[in-house]
Amino acid sequence: MDLSFRGFVVHDHRALRHAPHLVFFVVVGSALVRLAELNLALCWDIVILSALLATTYAAGLALGDRLGPLARHLWVAVLVALWAWLVVLTPALLTNAYVWCAVPLACVALRAQGRRAAAVSVGAITFVLVAQLTRSAGGFDPELVLIPVAAVWGTVALYRTQQRDAAERQRLVDELRGTREVLAREQRRAGMLGERERIARDLHDTLAQELSGSLMLLQAAEREWEHRPDAARTRVRAVADGLDVSLAETRRMIRDLTPSVVVEEGLEGSLRLLCLRAQQDGTAARVRFRSTGEHRPELDEPAATTLFRVAQGLLANVREHARATSLLVTLHHGPDRVDLDVCDDGVGFDLVRVAGPSPSDRGFGLPAARARLREFGGDLAVDGTPGRGTRIRATVPARTPSTALLAESPAAAVR
Repeated sequence: MDLSFRGFVVHDHRALRHAPHLVFFVVVGSALVRLAELNLALCWDIVILSALLATTYAAGLALGDRLGPLARHLWVAVLVALWAWLVVLTPALLTNAYVWCAVPLACVALRAQGRRAAAVSVGAITFVLVAQLTRSAGGFDPELVLIPVAAVWGTVALYRTQQRDAAERQRLVDELRGTREVLAREQRRAGMLGERERIARDLHDTLAQELSGSLMLLQAAEREWEHRPDAARTRVRAVADGLDVSLAETRRMIRDLTPSVVVEEGLEGSLRLLCLRAQQDGTAARVRFRSTGEHRPELDEPAATTLFRVAQGLLANVREHARATSLLVTLHHGPDRVDLDVCDDGVGFDLVRVAGPSPSDRGFGLPAARARLREFGGDLAVDGTPGRGTRIRATVPARTPSTALLAESPAAAVR
């Protein structure tokens, strides 16, 4: 719904709510003007009673929700009693002036009381209305009596319909809120499961493989300890070196699992820090980062974090396998997507050999990276030749303004 139209609807709804109160005060004011013109003997008594009725009416409106159920019943009862007294006291010439107060009083009863109490109040208003109109006409005149009564009960029916519509709207809003909460929980659950799967892959590709290899080396060293002590010591040293590498890898994983740097620094800033750290870790002798593109499309946090995790994995692969001297990481912003290029001048590889996961692979595997990118509508392209380096491009589509608005509005998504 357009915001200007929605504001108009809300304003119009509030105007309809206040219309009965306006009618009440207009009717009472008009009656007072008529009294002043007639200058009757009962004029001041009627004026005082009218002022008391208007004051009681206004006081109840001012207190509003601060009135408890008992106070609201008492307020409506006092209003009906004052109005009935005023109608009986008023001369026949002014009967029609105060008769039309029955309509706003019926609305007040419906709004302030429960269903049964409101029915009793409206019934009392109808009885007083019929009795006074019959008395002032000198007998029952259907045309004179039924028109005001029809107006009162037509208003009651209209107001009941409005209450049912409001209750239905509230029910739909509650259902929408519940659906939004369920969707949010499912999204969090899916995110947790995805992160658990990533951690499991990282643990399998690093610690599990290294510990398995270390165990085999230690078992071989135990068998050779007496007959070939030099070979056994060599195996033990290999295990120590491997465990040292595993410790460094574990610390890297712990560092990666800390609150995402993407949230604090943004995607570009976090990639700059990642490249600086890669330079310090010896991933390559020269690690450069650059950002290109005039457009700056919006990436939501999960997509940006995924692109950053992919970059972490790719740099880990370069460090472990490429033996590169130069590494260039480029973040390119296109009109409708964001590309991350990782280019190195290392040993390269055979695309057929890396098409599937390998037990010896460490770090963030290319198939796993591709799977995670495809969850966000992206993909991974690999171009590598043995001895001539490697270029890998990770792509994530950017959110258009319409999809961004849809993602932020659960109500629009449900509709």
